Amino acid sequence: MNLAVSPNKVWKLKPASPAASQLARKAGITPLQAQLLINRGITESTVAQSFLSPRLSQMADPMLMKGMDSSVKTILAAMQTRDKITIYGDYDADGLTATAVLLHFFSDLGIPVTSYVPNRLEEGYGLNSEAIEQISRNGTGLIITVDCGISGAREIDLAKGLGLEVVVSDHHQMSGESRLNCPVINPHQPDCPFPFKDLAGVGLAFFLAVAIRAVLRDQGWFKGRPEPDLREYLDLVALGTIADRVPLLGQNRMLVRGGIRRMADSRWPGIRAMMDVASVKSSEISSDDLAFRLAPRLNAPGRLGDSDAGLRILTVTEDQEAKELALKVNVENGRRQRLEQSILDRIEDMIRSEGRIADRRTLLLWGENWHQGVLGIVASRLVERYHRPSLVIGVKDGIATGSGRSIDGFNLYQALSRLRPLFHKFGGHAYAAGFRLDEENLEILKRELEGLAENEMTDEDLVPTIEVDSDLHLKEIGHEMIGQITALSPFGEKNPEPVFRARSLHVSGSRVVGERHLKLRVRQGETTLEAIGFGLGHHHPLNGKRVDIIFTPGLNRWQGSENIQLKIVDLRECAVG
Repeated sequence: MNLAVSPNKVWKLKPASPAASQLARKAGITPLQAQLLINRGITESTVAQSFLSPRLSQMADPMLMKGMDSSVKTILAAMQTRDKITIYGDYDADGLTATAVLLHFFSDLGIPVTSYVPNRLEEGYGLNSEAIEQISRNGTGLIITVDCGISGAREIDLAKGLGLEVVVSDHHQMSGESRLNCPVINPHQPDCPFPFKDLAGVGLAFFLAVAIRAVLRDQGWFKGRPEPDLREYLDLVALGTIADRVPLLGQNRMLVRGGIRRMADSRWPGIRAMMDVASVKSSEISSDDLAFRLAPRLNAPGRLGDSDAGLRILTVTEDQEAKELALKVNVENGRRQRLEQSILDRIEDMIRSEGRIADRRTLLLWGENWHQGVLGIVASRLVERYHRPSLVIGVKDGIATGSGRSIDGFNLYQALSRLRPLFHKFGGHAYAAGFRLDEENLEILKRELEGLAENEMTDEDLVPTIEVDSDLHLKEIGHEMIGQITALSPFGEKNPEPVFRARSLHVSGSRVVGERHLKLRVRQGETTLEAIGFGLGHHHPLNGKRVDIIFTPGLNRWQGSENIQLKIVDLRECAVG
């Protein structure tokens, strides 16, 4: 693999594969698409064809999932006795969309159903005893958890003692202590034969709905009753799946591709209203729109302590109320951004005063009364800025509650597992985790986490890397090529947007737009194109200079016109020659 060093980043140019031409021929695709797929680990023609044309017919059988059969039987028993069902969800976008999917599904079946989403600030993540007791008093006979529950053995025992049935639907990693007294749907269970392990919580909820509908259909339940069209739920599935940053491969890719298409004509007034306030055009929806425009707005109320608004906007039935809720989540998102920036500013001051960040493998910072709802976002920003595992913690009344984010080379969940005695509670996965501990243990956590990182990470792990798909000359870029690249969408985790390198471009125009974005006009040979680098305004001015750039080719649509534009990921100046 060819390495070229850019300031603060390493460019890794992937080698051209001799197998690309053969894959292109067998799969009936272009050589460029074949190379891009090989770069993503796809080398078989049938897999390549499935990847480029994902269809719902490729959905795996939900009954292959360990625990699905017993879960469906428990749910059908509650339906037959007309027991009220409560969906117990989570306050993030994945949990909210998962809750909404099952609320809509049971409502469409005509089954009594309600929901419970805990308050992030007052109750924290997952099941809690007070909530279980409240749900029991409200007459519920069955609790179905979505996006949570796998670490709730004690609360499940309480529910069973109160006479409630429980079904756990959770995609989070299971610890060795996960022994639940109820049916469990989780592809991470030992010996689970389900072929895809990376579903989001909403994907798991969708598969549960598919399984229930299939059994009801076989039993003749829909004779004389309308059968729910589960394709109408796919936009909710796509939104939650992208928001949870699970790999957009396999079953997730199939669900998200179908969901983005469905979103253009969504059944749900709240989705349509959020698209409107976020300026998402129904004709041009992308995974980026879901990740950076819709998901943050859906997440914002729950992060700030209003666990109801996010779910209400996904389940509202009236257009006017949907518009009002969309405006509310938009305002809350602005407030969330201000809180996030204030903590980031404080952390930057702390880092400057502490110094020697280059000597550390990890970042662990805390402050009094830092808002718990934005700590995970702040940790993500620190990872983007410093490329180190980062834990951000708010302290109140001697209790420290925090969120962490990590990078390749350091499994955060495993690291916290090795420090289990320090925590009251923790959970997550390789790249993200949440936890709670006594304030007096923070210095120990900081020291021990750094020690683990020193043993497990190399200096190279701390240098951000840009994986470059291939070199490209500007004259090769056209609408047809951009269409070939777009066929690999939706882009996201494990299926990044393809990026290319172009070398020794002459800059004939350089300016800053929107305060910090770089707008260039670049020439290579006889070809001149426009380019934009978001957040790269500090490179200006570059007039008359030569640059190497890493970029993605795309189309810029403005006032009815459409022009090719390069989206710059990174650049460096090179010698004039």
